[in-house]
Amino acid sequence: MKIKSGDFVMPGDVLGVSEQFLPDEWTYDDGGCIKAAILGNVSIDNKKKMISIIPKSGKPALLKIGDTIYGQISDIRGQRAVIDIQGMKNCDRQLALSYMGAIHISQVKNGYLEKLHDAFRIGDIIEAKITKIMGDNLDLNTIDKEGGVIKAMCTRCRAFMKLTDRKNELYCKVCNRKERRKVSYNYDY
Repeated sequence: MKIKSGDFVMPGDVLGVSEQFLPDEWTYDDGGCIKAAILGNVSIDNKKKMISIIPKSGKPALLKIGDTIYGQISDIRGQRAVIDIQGMKNCDRQLALSYMGAIHISQVKNGYLEKLHDAFRIGDIIEAKITKIMGDNLDLNTIDKEGGVIKAMCTRCRAFMKLTDRKNELYCKVCNRKERRKVSYNYDY
């Protein structure tokens, strides 16, 4: 299949090979094949030998270092929490890629944290800042007061928890359980 300017493509569609074109906006090189990163129309610059995609409905959000994201803790492995990125703060556009993030135990709060389970649990919704981007993988931190858990469920009964008067402590009124988290200033009950 020969791709030409104006062709409609979907994410992952092969547009050409790296000997033919250089990837430009919304395209990427995947083992020598240039592929579309988003839904849109192909644009080929024959002078520069570059290929790009013109988004179908406005440009999707592209994350950069310093942006604040919302995500859900999907796993906790030793000293790292794995996060499925859901969206970017103060942006209603869809993300260009599906991102995964990770927070190392040293990036959770100022000072010493003995166990990552004292800060996060699987299923928690968090707010975090991007510190490093490697493709679709992000390194995050929750050191500032806005960073941390913004919504949490009890690990026993899965009811939403509310804040107590004590710092970083949540309470489940269904099963009377208290749990510790690295709670964001923006915690929502």
